[in-house]
Amino acid sequence: MSDEPLSEAGFETLAIREGLTRGFEQEHSDPIYATSSFVFESAEEAAATFAGDRAGNTYSRFSNPTVSVFEKRLAALEGGEDCVATSSGMSAILTLCLTVLKSGDHVVCSKNVFGSTVSLFNNILTKLDIEVSFVSLRNLEEWRAAVTPRTKLFFCETPSNPICEVGDIRAIASIAHASNALLAVDNCFCTPALQRPLALDADVVMHSATKYLDGQGRVLGGALVGTTELMADVRSFVRVCGPSMSPFNAWVFSKGLETLQLRMNAHSASAMALAEWLSAHERVTTVNYCGLESHPDHQLAASQQSAFGGVLSFEMAGGQDEAWAFINGVRLMSLTANLGDVKTTICHPASTTHGRLSDDQKREAGITPSLIRIAVGLEDVADLIKDCERGFKALSA
Repeated sequence: MSDEPLSEAGFETLAIREGLTRGFEQEHSDPIYATSSFVFESAEEAAATFAGDRAGNTYSRFSNPTVSVFEKRLAALEGGEDCVATSSGMSAILTLCLTVLKSGDHVVCSKNVFGSTVSLFNNILTKLDIEVSFVSLRNLEEWRAAVTPRTKLFFCETPSNPICEVGDIRAIASIAHASNALLAVDNCFCTPALQRPLALDADVVMHSATKYLDGQGRVLGGALVGTTELMADVRSFVRVCGPSMSPFNAWVFSKGLETLQLRMNAHSASAMALAEWLSAHERVTTVNYCGLESHPDHQLAASQQSAFGGVLSFEMAGGQDEAWAFINGVRLMSLTANLGDVKTTICHPASTTHGRLSDDQKREAGITPSLIRIAVGLEDVADLIKDCERGFKALSA
């Protein structure tokens, strides 16, 4: 029995069945092709495969059947033509930059991207004589004003990490395209289950697959999704330079995609409940969660996302001392900088994920000493609220 054609299938069906081609054993679950190389029946067949005249795999740094399943599945979910998997989210960003940029080019990036992304742009790209300008995600005039004749790439993360600002993807794409630049969007917080940047005119979607695409904090990986033409160039870079995804990790990600919609809906529901509870607490000055109607970007988020995701942040009234006391007081949440896990995680961004930024960079990105980030998992939300109560009680201990 063969699989039904999937061209008109829904999201959940694509997440479970896209990309799988059954092998000789007629396996029902995706197999893992744990091999570094592939053999051929003849010298002629090997030559044709290496030349690209015959479909097939030659070496797992170039391509692997298990990795290909993940790539096809994620491309389908994002509504893209093709996908290239990489060894991590940061390697995906570096791969994109070194594929589309050259010495003398210019990048415009939102200020409130992940701390390692800022470091990559500031400390690595500048060594290659690639200039980077940082702008406010929400301020379209800043995006326009930053453009130069050398601008080739726009990059943003929406919602942003960790203060959940939302960028108008369609409007930013319009500015990028008017200057013949590409727009790449980090879709880590939403995943295609909640937001599809390509449908909003972005050119490339970037993922740290390590987060929600896996969903259980098990393995590292990244991915880029875009047009067939652009991904062919990206694939050539990965083939030569080697930031490839391992077959085992790709298998884990493919299994994660099977439950992505269910998990993202559940993360979003619990995060909303916790955000509303925190908003009413007297020791909290600000809650950053775009699902709240009080959030300045709520309407924009509602227009381009189907739900609001699992990450929120909030500020304590008493600065870093209170923030650290709260974090040290919780017992259920895991103190770790990762996110996207079924287990709720908590961290202090100013001293962890964004700790390498200068004080000025932190201030511009809204990373204050009193800020706490919670990536809401799939535990009972009542238990998460009880854990927050432990954190607040620790402030007076």
